[in-house]
Parts: sequence; structure tokens; C-alpha cells
Amino acid sequence: MDRTQGAVGDVLTADRVGGPLGERATLVQISSAFCQPCRATRRILEDVAGMVDGVVHTEIDAESHLELVRELGITGTPTVFVLDARGRVVRRAVGQPRKPDVIAAIGEAVS
Repeated sequence: MDRTQGAVGDVLTADRVGGPLGERATLVQISSAFCQPCRATRRILEDVAGMVDGVVHTEIDAESHLELVRELGITGTPTVFVLDARGRVVRRAVGQPRKPDVIAAIGEAVS
């Protein structure tokens, strides 16, 4: 993985993601309006965030935030970032994630 912004180990602030970070972890989803996998990803991330105290899900519309998309090196939607409590990127994935993988990434973020 290249060292563009949003690579594992980089930090994303609440200002950059457009909302508060979770106490324990944050699931940041970059989506586009007509992306079918984005809808399914939203459901998965909202479900997982609802299961784990201190975890929030934030969705960013790629078309409305082109500068951020470029800075983060987003090449497809959905792209999901898992942040720890300080906003450090623990995981980054492109495409619809599997629920067990999201749960495992949160486990890594809160450890």
C-alpha cells in the first residue's frame, strides 16, 4: 500500500471526516450516489456500529468531497477506513466488506 493520506497509520481528524470520531473507533465510508455496494456497505457498517459501544459510522459522498477523495487516493467506492479513537487509520478496504472482517478490524482498532 502506498503512503498516500489515509494509508494505514495515517490520522484522519473529525474535521476531515465531517463528524465526530467515536470514543473507541470510527467507520468512515466513502460512497457515491448510484453505487449499489455502497448501500449494502452502509447497512453493514451501521449494524456493526450499533453493536459496539463507542463506535460510530460516518459516510462521505465522494462527489461532494472531491478534494478529500483525491487526498485519500480513493479509486473506487465504497472505500472504508477503520479508525482508532485517535483517528489513526487501522484498516482501509475497497469494496463491500464482510461483517466479520469489520468486526475484526474494530477489534484491532480498540486493542
